[in-house]
Amino acid sequence: MNYDTLLSLIGHYGYFALFFALWLGIVGMPIPDEVVVMTGGAAAGSELLHPVPAFLLTYLGVISGLSIGYFVGRFAGNPALEWLKRKRNFEKYVVRSEEWFRRYGDFALVMSYFFPVVRHVIPYIAGMNRMTFPRYCMISFTTGFVWTTVYFVLGRFVGKHAEVVGMLIYRYGIVALGCILAVAAIAVAVKIAVNKRKTMRGEY
Repeated sequence: MNYDTLLSLIGHYGYFALFFALWLGIVGMPIPDEVVVMTGGAAAGSELLHPVPAFLLTYLGVISGLSIGYFVGRFAGNPALEWLKRKRNFEKYVVRSEEWFRRYGDFALVMSYFFPVVRHVIPYIAGMNRMTFPRYCMISFTTGFVWTTVYFVLGRFVGKHAEVVGMLIYRYGIVALGCILAVAAIAVAVKIAVNKRKTMRGEY
């Protein structure tokens, strides 16, 4: 699915095309959330859709899609994560998401919105760790509102270039995540080496 196809669906199904494109993101839609949200903004900017309902349906698509992950994680637990790990290239994101949640707790939900793929994995982890739904809503829905607003407004400005800009943001988000993973791995290796040296010095 690309920008033109999504616009065609919007032309046929209106606001609900945005909602379901984002709601189904949890199962791996072929178009990134960033592009969908920006396309919604572009459609509103071109007067294909009215801005207020377009934004509301886009926002509801974002938070409801991610909330599915929360409930699956809460009630299905490990089998849900094993299913995610079997998806192509997902295992490293699952491992990193688990580590983020252990290290940063609730704040991992905030961080995850700004990193592709991890955005969909963290809600599973939150559900598995028995985070209460009201707390999940307070953190995730608030961050989701900010995230949706940023990309929706950006989409209105870039217009027909929403797909190009959205894909660049998505790809560089993946690169940024990769850099974070690399830095984290180096930091852990350095810490282990330092601790090992201290231990050896203590022995002598």
